[in-house]
Amino acid sequence: MSVDVLVHDDLTLSRYALTALLERCPDIRIVGSADNVYAALEFAELNRPDVVLVSFDGRDEETVDVAEKIAILPGVRTLLVATACVRPVVRRAFTGEIDGMVRRSAPPERLFEAVHLVHRGERAFDTELAVAAVSNGDCPLTPRQLSVLEHLDRGDTVEEIAARLSLSEGTVRNYISTIVVNTGARTRIDALRIARNREWI
Repeated sequence: MSVDVLVHDDLTLSRYALTALLERCPDIRIVGSADNVYAALEFAELNRPDVVLVSFDGRDEETVDVAEKIAILPGVRTLLVATACVRPVVRRAFTGEIDGMVRRSAPPERLFEAVHLVHRGERAFDTELAVAAVSNGDCPLTPRQLSVLEHLDRGDTVEEIAARLSLSEGTVRNYISTIVVNTGARTRIDALRIARNREWI
């Protein structure tokens, strides 16, 4: 029995390449392609393919938002293919509704395997990605400090962070001061730069 797959990729050549690659697997059938993630969501809602493959740069949380909406459709599984795999996105995918995530640099056999795994109802996260999702690695910050830093990175003010994380404004300021010290930064802007460069956020 074939696995019906919808392929999403914003880039035309990349989308065609992924489609051609997946068509090499005899029990995978490409039932559609989408050039933006909202088109993929619409197609999935109407046609309910077995697996929706969502290709993205690994940083765009809006893409993950829509991929999660696809993932909760009855009978539809979602597999992310990411160019870069920054920790917050990996963690969100791993702990949320997403069924699997592979790097774009993975060998074709790994992609085929991931499609079949998620189709069978299993999860398909490479070991390295799973570890990145649940551990800090060399990051000197606690999960709570990372949350504060991620909100700063989005442009949230101290007041907004306090409201969203149910903290006092003083506590948020203390977290920010600790983040600056623990990252060896000079300022919060420098701490953000360091965290981005090391892919902690």
